[in-house]
Amino acid sequence: MGYGIIEVVGKKITLLSLGVLKLDKVADHALKLKNIFEQTSSLIDTYHPDELSIEAPFFGKNVQSMLKLGRAQGVAIAAALSRSVPVFEYSPRKIKQSITGKGSSSKEQVAAMLQHLLNFREMPKHLDATDGLAVAMCHYFQRDSGAEKKGFTGWKAFLAENPDRAV
Repeated sequence: MGYGIIEVVGKKITLLSLGVLKLDKVADHALKLKNIFEQTSSLIDTYHPDELSIEAPFFGKNVQSMLKLGRAQGVAIAAALSRSVPVFEYSPRKIKQSITGKGSSSKEQVAAMLQHLLNFREMPKHLDATDGLAVAMCHYFQRDSGAEKKGFTGWKAFLAENPDRAV
C-alpha cells in the first residue's frame, strides 16, 4: 500500500514523504490490517495532514483480492477518521486523468509525470509509492480547480454516504 505526503503553501507543492507500508512479512490478514492502521496512524501523527485522500475501491475479477483491498482501504480511512482527518476518495481513472490527462495511463506514465511535476530524482522501487502520491496530487488538483469533492469529517458522516461499508 503506497502513500505520498505533500505540503502545499500557496501554489508551491513540496514532496514531504513517499513510500509503501511494509506488510510482506505479516502472513495473517487481520494482523496486516492492524499494521495498516498503526502505520497510517503513525504517518498522520508524524506529518499532521489537514486531509487524507484515498483511491476509491474498484471492481476486479478476483473477489478475494477486492475484499482484501476494500478492508485495507477501510482501515486506512478509519485511521484518518480516528484522528479527525477528513477523507476524500477519487476513482483510479480520475487520479490518472488528473496527473497525465488520460484516464487509461499506465502506472509508469503516472510515475514519470509525478517525477516531472515534483522534481524528485530517484524513482521509488515500488510504483505503489507513486500511486499513493498520485492520489495526493489528484486531491490537490481537484481542490485547486474548485471541482466538487466529497469529504468526510467523521465516521458517522462517512457511513451516511457509504452505507454499504457499514459493519
